[in-house]
Amino acid sequence: MGIYQGNDLRKKTGGRKRRHRKPRKYELGEFPTEAKLGERERRVVVRVYGSNIKVRAKEVRYANVYDPETNETKKVRILKIVKTPANPDFARRGIIIKGAIIETELGLAEVTSRPGQDGVINAILLKE
Repeated sequence: MGIYQGNDLRKKTGGRKRRHRKPRKYELGEFPTEAKLGERERRVVVRVYGSNIKVRAKEVRYANVYDPETNETKKVRILKIVKTPANPDFARRGIIIKGAIIETELGLAEVTSRPGQDGVINAILLKE
């Protein structure tokens, strides 16, 4: 099921307007993909506007963590989600988004990628 992303149903003042035409295919949107911390890796390939593709992460277990002190990037296992500044409920539900603080085998790291859009979790190791 799609979501209408057009902006022709409201005025600038907030008042409603009547529809003057049918919705167009390019105004179609989708529900956001919530990347959850799970026991396996699961991704979905979605066709988007312009015949492009997006790889969306549904379930994740590993993250690419960059250590700024040693200039190295390692693939490590995610242990838990410590906090999500954008929405505290996401940390409780186990959803990983950009800006979330995750606990990995190397220590605490901040997610810099968008897992629901990119299909991968990239993070920077935080100093303790």
